[in-house]
Amino acid sequence: MEDRNDLIDHYFNLGYEQNEILSCLLLIHDENLSSRQLRRILARREQELQCSGRNISYRSMWQRLVVDHDLVVTKETARHALRFLDPEGVDERLRHRLQRRQYKGRGPNFLWHIDGFVKLKPYGFCIQGGIDGYSRRILWLEVGISNNKPAFIAKYFVGCVKVAGGTACIVRANLGTENTYVAGIQRFLRNDSCDSFFKDKSFMYGRSISNQQIEALWSQLRRRCASWWMEHFKELRGSGLYCDSNPVHVDCLRFCYMGLIRDELHRFARLWNNHRIRPAINCASPSGRPDLLYYLPEV
Repeated sequence: MEDRNDLIDHYFNLGYEQNEILSCLLLIHDENLSSRQLRRILARREQELQCSGRNISYRSMWQRLVVDHDLVVTKETARHALRFLDPEGVDERLRHRLQRRQYKGRGPNFLWHIDGFVKLKPYGFCIQGGIDGYSRRILWLEVGISNNKPAFIAKYFVGCVKVAGGTACIVRANLGTENTYVAGIQRFLRNDSCDSFFKDKSFMYGRSISNQQIEALWSQLRRRCASWWMEHFKELRGSGLYCDSNPVHVDCLRFCYMGLIRDELHRFARLWNNHRIRPAINCASPSGRPDLLYYLPEV
């Protein structure tokens, strides 16, 4: 009983709704509860609400506070607090809403998008990520000293394949030498596939701006996470404490900040994979939580 309640508390703290908790309990943990039983168990908890903070939307900050700090405030209070504490940030986010083209994936692990985030590259931090096109679940999000070396990208890709237990039908990446190892590995893994996406057809090159799903992710990453680091490093450079042409400065900056940025990226990925993607007008992609869309698309 305690184990079951711990599972319910876990999904509750992630922000899952009752039908999502019931589905996870049944399909993942083989625990069959009625909605009435679940409501009784959750009766001791306050109603799940949303909150806000600086540099990210109030919904995103609500998730961070609930998951990382077990703090709960009302959505309306958070919205007003954000407007009061950071009116410039609210206005800035409203002005930069991204208009996306329509995209639709066939299902989880049909199409993976991989790409690099270069906004921190001038300071020696190269971010690389992969995302599932259907669920928009982040498959990996890592930072290293380079995103131009094929071996680095291949290491991330192979690690993802091991965790997923296989590869996608198609992998899409930018046209560049850094993706040659990934292309070879993907084509090898899909060499004996019986569907129409085998061998060379299993890897797709394209322009960075056309890699729609992950470019949308980079927009969110910059707004919620990377923009602070960009401004921080600009201040260090402007004050003369950091010179990007000095290799000693670059190595020292990496030594001091690499672990912090890696932890921040992993937290961003964890929160992203559990946030709710709201239905959008004229959007064919499904709404819901990336983790649930990826692992339980039938829910």
